[in-house]
Amino acid sequence: MATQFFGKTIKTTTALALCLAGSIAFAEPKHGIAMYGDPDLPQGFVSLPYANPDAPKGGKIVTGEGGTFDSLNPFIQKGSTPWQLGYMLAESLMGRSYGEPFALYGLLAESIDVGPNRKWVEFTLRPEAKFSDGSPVTVEDVMWSYEKLGTEGHGRYASLWLQIEKLEQTGPHSVKFTFNTDNRELALLVGMRPILKKAQWDGKDFTKSGFDQIPIGSAPYVVSDFKAGSFVELTRNPDYWGQDVPFMQGQANLDTIRWEFFADSSLVIEAFKAGELNAHREFNVQTWEDQYNFPSIEKGDVVKSIVPHQRPSGMTGFAMNTRLPEFQDWRVRQALIEAFNFEYINEVQTGSKQSRITSYFSNSVLGMKNGPATGKVAELLAPFADELLPGAIDGYAMPQTNGTQNDRKSMRRTLGLFEQAGWTVQDGVMKNANGAAFTFEIVLQVGDDENQSIIDTYVTALKQLGISPKVTVVDRPQYTERMNRFEFGMTNFRRGLSLSPGNEQKLYWGSDSAQTEGSRNIIGIQSDAVDTLIDNILSSPSKDDFLAATRALDRVLTSGRYVIPIYQWNISRLAHAKELKFPETLPIYGDWIGWQPDVWYWKK
Repeated sequence: MATQFFGKTIKTTTALALCLAGSIAFAEPKHGIAMYGDPDLPQGFVSLPYANPDAPKGGKIVTGEGGTFDSLNPFIQKGSTPWQLGYMLAESLMGRSYGEPFALYGLLAESIDVGPNRKWVEFTLRPEAKFSDGSPVTVEDVMWSYEKLGTEGHGRYASLWLQIEKLEQTGPHSVKFTFNTDNRELALLVGMRPILKKAQWDGKDFTKSGFDQIPIGSAPYVVSDFKAGSFVELTRNPDYWGQDVPFMQGQANLDTIRWEFFADSSLVIEAFKAGELNAHREFNVQTWEDQYNFPSIEKGDVVKSIVPHQRPSGMTGFAMNTRLPEFQDWRVRQALIEAFNFEYINEVQTGSKQSRITSYFSNSVLGMKNGPATGKVAELLAPFADELLPGAIDGYAMPQTNGTQNDRKSMRRTLGLFEQAGWTVQDGVMKNANGAAFTFEIVLQVGDDENQSIIDTYVTALKQLGISPKVTVVDRPQYTERMNRFEFGMTNFRRGLSLSPGNEQKLYWGSDSAQTEGSRNIIGIQSDAVDTLIDNILSSPSKDDFLAATRALDRVLTSGRYVIPIYQWNISRLAHAKELKFPETLPIYGDWIGWQPDVWYWKK
């Protein structure tokens, strides 16, 4: 697709009357939009149901992160930035409610209008919307942001841009997107891209990472202080434009948000115990039970909170790079899963208190059911019966061991699978018929102590099979660079999945992104079945069709044996200063992006 000014066809004043007339003829602008049906909250709602509109302003939250950073521009490919920064610097046209599976409400836009079958969507900006420097947010800024992010920004923005056929200004504060694909979710996705200030980048290289150009957005917080690789501090803008917007009521309550960084992630909890941090999210249940008895907890100055959720487990574990020949045979991947003694590792790491992920969408209504596929799920899988791996249609479950360090039955299964794939133990080394040894590189990040401990145990088990992988530990910038270039054999992996899977599934597992450097399909999945099922999710005319397509996708991904799954977290464990509060009403997503620190507040 040829790139023009703003990258697409632009129509402004000469077609203004026709465009406006067309919009009125098709639909009536609304305050929000949902994937199916209408959003739960009516026009004129007071606040999101899980926010406290009467929450006081003030206070601060200080959290810790393992690793480092070398850039404060989270919207480009280069550099390593604090992961939270992209959500804190810039706002989007619409804001997402995590009290519903997929619903958006007006933020920078005061209204949204959609055409038949959602082939186009039109937004009207709030005239009062301003960037943090006080300048107005204009339609020109919106159009420039989509073009710049789609062509020069991080790879995650490219797919949406390619599905926009036309982008046009239809009024002083209105912008319209027309799509070139049949995809109901696009009308929602275009409302969620960050809007940046065009004038800031005049004559500057947008793709250059570093600290000299911190992107200007319209969000409630601005970066007020930082030290490269050490900390970032954000301060609430007292002149924030959106204080009266319904979506923002009860949000952005804290005056200060600060992230401290530690090269060794084990130091984060020590800093929390010492009072350098006032909030910490604990992922290890045994640590939660055994180590959270320090003085500030015993005195009541720090409290422990359990936050449940109803979202999918997602996939956490160790991913295999299927671009490499040693991982292209599914029997090898299954053998490596069999060799991973989860029951023993779980006992060592958590005292067997953490359950295992069973599929990508487990812990939710979107997850695959046990046993053979039935009904609509079976119908969706049937056309791909010849290409699907064993377990996709007839059912797949994770292998289990007896929990001891040396489970001979599990080892025999593993060796059998390797033999089927052409690998046998010769003179104590796993080799193929040509005498080449089976080996690969495991790439981890400095400070990731828990995963390193798990891998140490796994490597010991592999050596008993005649496999001696190389374990490489690199710092965060090197790790990011290697992942972008797919330079690994196996690595730790995490994909959080929502109750409203959509276009991001193409970025995670789609064939088009498998060979694109910097894409999120680091596994390298290329499957016609996966691509088709994602398309079915995006074009589902009903909730039932959507559920069937997602459950079918779950089966194909799980039986693909791409990742060695480890723990699932069905609750969040948060320790925090007693003054840090959150509303009693919890969103169905629980402790998720858009909850802490967004709706938290400080109250003595």
